Amino acid sequence: MTQFVDRRLSGKNRSAVNRQRFLRRFRQQIRRAVAEAVSGRKVTDLERGEKISIPARDLSEPVFHHGPGGRRVIVHPGNKEFVTGDRIDRPEAGAGQGRGSASPEGEGLDEFVFELSKEEFMNYFFEDLALPDMVKKQLMAVPEIRRVRAGFVSQGNPANLHVVRSMKRAIGRRLAMSGGPREALREAEARLAELESEGLGASAEAERLRAEIERLRARVAAVPFLDTWDLRYAHRIDQPHPSSQAVMFCIMDVSGSMDEERKDIAKRFFMLLYLFLTRNYDKIDLVFIRHHTVAKEVDEDDFFHSRETGGTVVSSALELMAEIIRARYPSSAWNIYVAQASDGDNWEDDSPRCRDILLKEIMPLVQYYAYVEIQAEHPQSLWHQYEYVKSVNPRFAMQRILGLEDIYPVFRELFRKKTA
Repeated sequence: MTQFVDRRLSGKNRSAVNRQRFLRRFRQQIRRAVAEAVSGRKVTDLERGEKISIPARDLSEPVFHHGPGGRRVIVHPGNKEFVTGDRIDRPEAGAGQGRGSASPEGEGLDEFVFELSKEEFMNYFFEDLALPDMVKKQLMAVPEIRRVRAGFVSQGNPANLHVVRSMKRAIGRRLAMSGGPREALREAEARLAELESEGLGASAEAERLRAEIERLRARVAAVPFLDTWDLRYAHRIDQPHPSSQAVMFCIMDVSGSMDEERKDIAKRFFMLLYLFLTRNYDKIDLVFIRHHTVAKEVDEDDFFHSRETGGTVVSSALELMAEIIRARYPSSAWNIYVAQASDGDNWEDDSPRCRDILLKEIMPLVQYYAYVEIQAEHPQSLWHQYEYVKSVNPRFAMQRILGLEDIYPVFRELFRKKTA
């Protein structure tokens, strides 16, 4: 029986299978640790790995063992100092013989700590999330075409020559065309060697065999090493690919009532959204809008780092967004999403105007609108007006974030993948 021994050195990922099994087993503990990590990181430091601690009691594994079975008689040894009902005094400090201290849970083992890689952390971070109600829409007059592999063909561009496939066919052809002559050649050479060993090398039969050997060798040599019939070229075809494009409007309130703590929460929320979108979607536009009394479209750097501030007129941001949609993102060709973060503090006369703009101009065009109100002890005027929008339009969602620990749960609730 043939035995194969693999003596290759193990690679750096030799424990990848065991690691994935471990991650699946402790899925819930890891997800809780990932959620807690959001509140303790800086905005610019969200996309990295994380150290995860798992209590020792959660590491116990099931084992098979023999049960007691049958009828048993057991004698437990007693003592001469205590009887049933006696109370035992707690030892004085330092009287014990142990070294070290016990954990608060009373366990004697340290917690198990391991580190999630950046990729693993982000996988858990955005697990089961998706943009709601993504639909396929006609994007342009000419559908998107992709070049895809379609096997091999016998004619094509020399640049697409597939060397391995061509050589395999050449080897097969040579074996098929020269297999018989090679076998006959081996037999003739063996017979000639036998005659020569018997001293009959000058006989007529030996001469005949030499002539046959020359003929067979010429026949084998006549089989070309590589023939045009062997050549194979990689083939690619144009394949229409259904596509959908999406745009996400990120609207952040930077007015005077949004202090640094509130702005930090808003930035963390939008940083999660930014990482989620750029990681999960190939084609998506991001439009960043900052507003106080005046709204302005800005780039990514200004959106997260600009220190501009002022009063509060939320309707200015909504009007700017409606103008951008009409100019650049027709709803017939784009999936339009909106995420807005504010503390809800707005001019009393402006909040009803925001409601009307949403109902008449924006909600008929968008797939989903998410509003988060940040660190408001009580719902503000904007929240009350938006409640009416939510009651009449199921594509409008709203949540409140009271502290850093609420960012991740709120984010998951807003963008949780809907099951069909």
